[in-house]
Amino acid sequence: QVQLVESGGGLVQPGGSLRLSCAASGTFFSISVMSWYRQAPGKQRELVAGITAGGSTNYADSVKGRFTISRDNAKNTVYLQMDSLKPEDTAVYYCNMLWLKNYWGQGTQVTVAS
Repeated sequence: QVQLVESGGGLVQPGGSLRLSCAASGTFFSISVMSWYRQAPGKQRELVAGITAGGSTNYADSVKGRFTISRDNAKNTVYLQMDSLKPEDTAVYYCNMLWLKNYWGQGTQVTVAS
């Protein structure tokens, strides 16, 4: 049974930074694709960033140059460093693991407001 637990969300002013963490249980973390998605009120869930088992990354155009995804396989944890945050980054952020099927965390709220 895979469980994903996100942490690190909160309220931050525009231009600020946050680092999200997602701790995964189970034995397949190191060979899984890990991603962060977000869902703003009234909008569909969208891919923010992903990282393969080999460390290749991809980002949504809206966050390129501002967000960085990374993983620590020894800790079964994936991170999302978010810098230069904007009000439009406000959303619930979800961790996703892809290994044979999709697994989701419960989400963590990120609010960017002055």
